[in-house]
Amino acid sequence: APRNRLDLFLPDDAPKGLVVFVHGGFWLRLDKSFWSHLAAGPLAHGHAVAMPSYTLCPDIRVGGIVGEIGQAVEAAAGMVGGPVRLTGHSAGGHLVTRMICADSPLAEETRRRIVNTVSISGVHDLRPLMKTQMNKSLRLDMDQARAQSPALLEPLPGARLACWVGAAERSEFVRQNALLANVWTGLGAQTLVVEEPDRHHFTVIDGLADPGHALTRTLLTG
Repeated sequence: APRNRLDLFLPDDAPKGLVVFVHGGFWLRLDKSFWSHLAAGPLAHGHAVAMPSYTLCPDIRVGGIVGEIGQAVEAAAGMVGGPVRLTGHSAGGHLVTRMICADSPLAEETRRRIVNTVSISGVHDLRPLMKTQMNKSLRLDMDQARAQSPALLEPLPGARLACWVGAAERSEFVRQNALLANVWTGLGAQTLVVEEPDRHHFTVIDGLADPGHALTRTLLTG
């Protein structure tokens, strides 16, 4: 589709691995071009960074976007060897955690390469969205909301997940952030919950642009 494109940022030397950043916008807005500066942190540590765009609702449903991101991760992993780390913001946090669910669209070889995932202000239970005005465009029904909610699914064996949110975010984002880590801890995943002080929904991702920030360091562990 026209938006099935990705930008690939390469370090000066051979990449140590691949980071994939998936943008947010409630599956309705924005594209990869808004977030290029966030590649700076991982790049400074020698990691390649892929940033895909995807078809937006209502031209597609959320499950279709999950499939497109799976294809984007596969394409990027085919370009860059080594370990793969996934991160995404808001809807992007949802999409990267879907990649490490037991029913992930990724091939087995790619799944094995994923060493860490960081969901930033992720939306992990889609059912509450059915009560919002935006559902006119998302077109979520209960079956799809359940099928696409990582909090209602099982993680891949050995999954490592950090759920990162700004402490000054709206309460629902804070709740959803803690929710997935709580559920997946009980299902065998290694999880971490961070509520970063003095950050809100639109500033919490800024740490990725800083090589020394705790968000960048957390992403590159493992």
